[in-house]
Amino acid sequence: MQDTTVYNEKIEKVLANINKVMIGKEDVATLSLVALLAEGHVLLEDVPGVGKTMLVRALAKSLDCDFRRIQFTPDLLPSDVTGISIYNPKELEFEFRAGPILGNIILADEINRTSPKTQSSLLEAMEEKNVTVDGQSIPLKKPFFVMATQNPIEYEGTYPLPEAQLDRFILKLKMGYPTFMEELEILERTSTNHPIEEIEAVMTRDELVAIQQEVREVYIDRNIQQYIINLVTKTREDFATYLGVSPRGAIALMKAAKAYAYIYERDYVLPDDVKLLAPYVMGHRIILTSEAKYEGMTSEDVIANIVKTTHIPIRKDF
Repeated sequence: MQDTTVYNEKIEKVLANINKVMIGKEDVATLSLVALLAEGHVLLEDVPGVGKTMLVRALAKSLDCDFRRIQFTPDLLPSDVTGISIYNPKELEFEFRAGPILGNIILADEINRTSPKTQSSLLEAMEEKNVTVDGQSIPLKKPFFVMATQNPIEYEGTYPLPEAQLDRFILKLKMGYPTFMEELEILERTSTNHPIEEIEAVMTRDELVAIQQEVREVYIDRNIQQYIINLVTKTREDFATYLGVSPRGAIALMKAAKAYAYIYERDYVLPDDVKLLAPYVMGHRIILTSEAKYEGMTSEDVIANIVKTTHIPIRKDF
C-alpha cells in the first residue's frame, strides 16, 4: 500500500484532467469522483449538448480503465448488455461472449430510451457486482462504475426509470448551462483540437481499487451516523413526501460522505460533508405527494427544508 499522500496527488491529477475538458464544472467533477470512490453509480440528467458523455470519457481516460459505452435504444435486448453464449461447432460446446457490462467504466447513454426489461439487466450488475447468463453467475471486474445519462425534456418514446433502479444510483447530478465566459473558453479550447485527445491516464486500476479500500476505512462518528438517520427519517415523515428515503439511501449518504472526506485529505467525516451531499444522494430517492406537486414543490425544495431544520451535531459528547 502506497502512502496516502501519493493517492491524494493522483486524485488531484484526475480532477485536473476532467476540468481541462469540463469548463466551470468543478463541483460535478468532484461529485462524480465521490461516487466512484464510494463504489457507487451516477445518474446524469440534463439537456443534450452540455457535456454529459464528455465527462465520462474524461474520467475513463484518466483512470486507465476499460471503458465501455452502451447506447440504450428501444430495440436493445438484455443479452446485448450482459453477453450471450454462442455454440462453437468446432469445440462442440457453448462459448460465452461477454457484453459491454463486463468493463470497468460503463457509460449507459440515454438509459430511459430502452425497455424496462433491458433496464433491469443493469440492476443485478449495479447492486450485486455480477451478472447471470444461462444460470451461471459471472463476477464483474474491479473497479466497476456506471454513469447513466438521460434527457429530462423528451418523454415521447421513453421509459421512466422505476424507483427500484433509481435507488441503485448513489448520486443524481445535473450539469447546467455554462456562463458566458465559460462558454467562450469552451469555444477557444475546441477551436483546433478537443482537450479530450490530450488527456493521459494518471491512475492505474490497482491504485483506484486501493483507494476505494481506504475510503471504507474513513472514520465516521456515531453522532454523524445519527444525523444521517435523522435526515432520512424526516423524508419519511414529511407531509410533502409519498415515499421517503430507504435504508439503502442512508448507507449511500454515509459512503458518499466518507469518499468526500477522503478527497479533501481527511480520514474522518464532518457533519458539513453530510449536509452538502444530502441533496445529491436523497433528492432522487423520494416521491412527492400530488398535493405537493400541485403547490409547485420539488424534491430539491423538500430536501433543502429538511436539511435546514435538522439539528447538526456540532461537537462530540464525551
